[in-house]
Amino acid sequence: MSVWDKLMEVEARFQRLEAEMGDPGIASDAHRYAQVARTHSELQPLVGLYRQFDDLRQQLDEARSLQREDPDPDVREMATEEIRELEPRLASMEVDLKRLLLPKDPHDEKDVMVEIRAGTGGDEAALFAGDLLRMYTRYAERQGWKPELMTASTSPSGGYKEVVLNIKGKGAFSHLKFEGGPHRVQRVPVTESGGRIHTSVATVAVMPEVEEVEVQINPSDLMWDTFLSAGAGGQNVQKNETAVRLTHKPTGMVLTCQDERSQLQNREKALRMLRARLYDMMRAEQDREVGAVRKAQVASGDRSDKIRTYNFQQNRVSDHRNGLTLINRLDTILDGDIADIVESLRTWDEAARLAGEEDA
Repeated sequence: MSVWDKLMEVEARFQRLEAEMGDPGIASDAHRYAQVARTHSELQPLVGLYRQFDDLRQQLDEARSLQREDPDPDVREMATEEIRELEPRLASMEVDLKRLLLPKDPHDEKDVMVEIRAGTGGDEAALFAGDLLRMYTRYAERQGWKPELMTASTSPSGGYKEVVLNIKGKGAFSHLKFEGGPHRVQRVPVTESGGRIHTSVATVAVMPEVEEVEVQINPSDLMWDTFLSAGAGGQNVQKNETAVRLTHKPTGMVLTCQDERSQLQNREKALRMLRARLYDMMRAEQDREVGAVRKAQVASGDRSDKIRTYNFQQNRVSDHRNGLTLINRLDTILDGDIADIVESLRTWDEAARLAGEEDA
């Protein structure tokens, strides 16, 4: 089906929804009316742009006809000017129409769970995991979102073996979903006396946070253990077993939470992380590749695996998927100034999907 066939279908559906909203009978069914009104509202920008495009396309056809057939040279010149103005506008609008036709990711508006793990590189990889944690935390704050540390396993060097960050904010998943994968750093570690550059890796997995109703968890599948928290918190933490370890028996997943003062809060955090991980697995299963989404993001954590490289010697950040390279901005990027990277990856993904639609 061509783009224009799809657009005519969408307009016809939009008109049916308008007619249904105007039917007095629907007023008695508040749930149905809300569904129809929501779908109508979602289609409105696309239909409005398509109607505007169609009007301009008719104007262009008329101008071309005048340019070819009108005996008056002044009229032909005006038609030529109109064609010169309309053609680029229509070309730009055509791209926008195709973009609006692309299927929406139903998870784009969700909050997000970001898991960061130290990969190859020992203490240096753990320190880099801490750098990435700060980068995503600061980015979230710049966006006006709410970052929350869910759980963390620190390393002796002061970095993180593993850390999970929850970010609450409209569209958080749509912005951060392309951050999943191995991130490689090239720099001289503080412990390196010879000044040699080391290459280390930290892996990132990005998952939408889901509600309890979206993932059903059988309580009998859960095994809870409690222990003394190793974190700060004074005498209460030392005396009471507030930290929890959750094991999901069917999958073998193990999650540990000890950052909150109460066992109840730590249990709630562990369940939130488990739901996100199980939902990510469900999405992968729907693609007939169990665990493929998360495994593709995390890969092996080897130095040869990478989606992005942070090179301190050259003060350069390079994304290996879309070829974006930013010079002399490494410090600000690690301070959360990643809006340009995020937007370039969203555009790159959009272009790839548009190309796929055109080839289909």
